[in-house]
Amino acid sequence: MLERFLRYSLEHNRPVRVLRSDTLKFQNITVIALEEDRVSFLTARRKTPETLPLSAFLSASYARGDQGDTLQYL
Repeated sequence: MLERFLRYSLEHNRPVRVLRSDTLKFQNITVIALEEDRVSFLTARRKTPETLPLSAFLSASYARGDQGDTLQYL
């Protein structure tokens, strides 16, 4: 399920909410590259890309206010 939300963010350029294992805090990220075992992303605060292993994320969900309805953006 985690990869599904990360792929959603990558394909639709929308932020998703993730729980990181290193800080145990939720964070909104926008995925810019998704590989087999790594994720490159941007955050709202840092405009430089960050890359972490896929195992660094515990869970993911839609960001606040996003229902996952991609048809409304067409």
